[in-house]
Amino acid sequence: MKLFYLILLVTAGFFNTSNAVLEDEDDVLTAVDIERMNSKISEIKEKIAVGSTYNTKIAFLIDMKIKSGRNRFFVYDLVNDAIIDQGLVAHGSGSETAIKGDLKFSNEPNSNCTSLGRYSIEKCYKGMFGKAYRLSGLDATNSNALKRAIVLHSYSAVPCEEQDYYISNSKGCPMVNEDFFKRIEKLIDTSKSKIILDIYY
Repeated sequence: MKLFYLILLVTAGFFNTSNAVLEDEDDVLTAVDIERMNSKISEIKEKIAVGSTYNTKIAFLIDMKIKSGRNRFFVYDLVNDAIIDQGLVAHGSGSETAIKGDLKFSNEPNSNCTSLGRYSIEKCYKGMFGKAYRLSGLDATNSNALKRAIVLHSYSAVPCEEQDYYISNSKGCPMVNEDFFKRIEKLIDTSKSKIILDIYY
């Protein structure tokens, strides 16, 4: 499969087709990161190509292999094969292991774990963290998402900028910075079809 090394830099507007380097030299997507992402993008494109009602232009991807202090939530342009925005995102406290950075995942209720797989972003509601979007699991690995109340929401403790240490954990939800949430909120609310979110490792 051809790898798409074309990365759109949101703030710099700079293209680099050899090494997917982002604006900050410390923030680098490796060839392995890109290959992993491309595999997931191919799966998303296959799903939306079968006549589904999902958004065909935008998808959200979260790479849990990237440590939580680095941008690992990506807004992806499916038409131009480019990252158009990115931000920090927390994983569930239950996903922590004895080795920092090595994660485990579960679909079980009360596990406080992140669940891997593709989600459909559903209607919003107002909860304890303010506006949030319900997530419907599309795979066997995240089929309990609605039952577990796994939602996409913001939290003030999630930093806006990347950092060298790990960020706070959630109870299993993809939890993002408030500013980043406002940006993706606009995409979700103006989309006429459901956006797919893929969490992978």
